[in-house]
Amino acid sequence: MDRLLSIEIFVKSVELGSFSAVAEAMNMSSQLIGKHIRFLEQSLGVKLINRTTRSQHLTDIGISFYERSKNILAEMEVASGLVQEVRAVPTGKLRVSAPVSFGVNALASLLPEYMAMYPDIKVEMALTNRTVDLIDEGFDVAFRVGNLSDSGLIARALRPYKLVLCAAPHYILEHPTISEPTDLLEHECLGFSHTELRTHWTFLTESGPMSVPVSGRLMVDSGEALMKAAIAGLGVMLQPLELVEKEMEAGRLVEVLANYPVPTRPMHLLYAPDRRMTPKLRSFIDFTLSHFGS
Repeated sequence: MDRLLSIEIFVKSVELGSFSAVAEAMNMSSQLIGKHIRFLEQSLGVKLINRTTRSQHLTDIGISFYERSKNILAEMEVASGLVQEVRAVPTGKLRVSAPVSFGVNALASLLPEYMAMYPDIKVEMALTNRTVDLIDEGFDVAFRVGNLSDSGLIARALRPYKLVLCAAPHYILEHPTISEPTDLLEHECLGFSHTELRTHWTFLTESGPMSVPVSGRLMVDSGEALMKAAIAGLGVMLQPLELVEKEMEAGRLVEVLANYPVPTRPMHLLYAPDRRMTPKLRSFIDFTLSHFGS
């Protein structure tokens, strides 16, 4: 006989108080219910229920077995639910938050592929460089660059975020040579008004990380705007590789201090802890890890 079914029948017999009530609830005969209980007792080698024609009560070991059996059945139900969710078709609205430059230059071009894979999902993406509150603002997931605070959110590590120091070729020709990080003290450094990039840029040297204070007349909260200013020759900027890569390939920007790389920044995909993850959330996490995973 099916031992798991026998355990389920045993639990129901305790909760409903009689074999006849269990038989009615499970559409079985009372004789078959009794047979399952006897099978379970014989396989365990103990008496679980003392039963008379008028009443039934659990033995001491029956009480302990009942408590454990309830937990087993509850866990089985959760596991079965998870399997059904994995097999379910992802549907509904997915709200995503991402930094502006990453969203425009890396994520947006991949969304058509994701949406073609899951035609029943609608995506609403908010691009912002501020730190959003996933719970209060109703986001399913958020991409975040930089070190994480202890927020209680689940974080999946992605590829490190690479930054590149660059400037327009004519700026390089018209201004003093930049051969080491401290030379930036004499240059216009285009400021990004988020994180420590406002005031300090860090480089890797043979003796370890070197932090250089930077300043300039322009401070902007948009990497795209800074890039336009850099191409126009206004100064040197430090921005993500995916933002400047095409402009560097076209020759409108050139890398500066290539022998002094900028430390990569950690990047994560965040979502709220949820024991029963929805298919739409699981599908996007898997998709993100396949393209941006570490």
